[in-house]
Amino acid sequence: MSTDPDRARTLRRRHMHERQAVIFGVLLAALAVAGLGAAAVYTGTLGVPSLSRGFSSPAPAAGVTAPPCPPEGAAPVPYAQVTVNVFNGAKVLGLAAQTATALTSRGFVVATTANSSETVTGTARIRFGAAGVAAAYTLAAQLSAAVLVLDARADATVDITVGTGYTGLIAADAITLDPAVPFAAPTGCVPISQITLPPPPTATGAATEAPPQDGAETPAPPATPATG
Repeated sequence: MSTDPDRARTLRRRHMHERQAVIFGVLLAALAVAGLGAAAVYTGTLGVPSLSRGFSSPAPAAGVTAPPCPPEGAAPVPYAQVTVNVFNGAKVLGLAAQTATALTSRGFVVATTANSSETVTGTARIRFGAAGVAAAYTLAAQLSAAVLVLDARADATVDITVGTGYTGLIAADAITLDPAVPFAAPTGCVPISQITLPPPPTATGAATEAPPQDGAETPAPPATPATG
């Protein structure tokens, strides 16, 4: 028959074993959770915001909507040195010719006027190559909220497709371009080196356009005059 001291020692050992079992169980569970979390992060199943900071962003894909940044030091170009192809993307009869007349009156050189096979929403879309960035920004200053799109053309020509939101050029006296002051980079613009370029334009216009000759257009209604 066991004595009270023996029974007490037995109980203490049992309690110690039970506590050890609980501690080991908790440790094993914590290790299992940590292992599962590490595996999820490694495989990309679980994203950790703190791990994503401080790394460079991947280059934007083709079709990015952010405008290309003007190169450092790029300044406004004299209007007479900007050659423009004008396309009608609003399905308003005569709008390309009307816009071309407004641009010519300001000194721009218009090479082509034609209809676009696309309908463009917004004010206008301006397409250009790396050699024509300054010319494109100079042209964009004549309009409100034009969309700038870089393509792979080698020359400095600029295509403008006026859209359904186009109501005319900005008043000439409201434009404050200074050839001695370089363009400021717009917020959110993308460096040219990070842009995947769409194909260069075809012989008759932008890459996505196949317009007929401007002779197919008829004069625009007088209700849509261009400013300037």
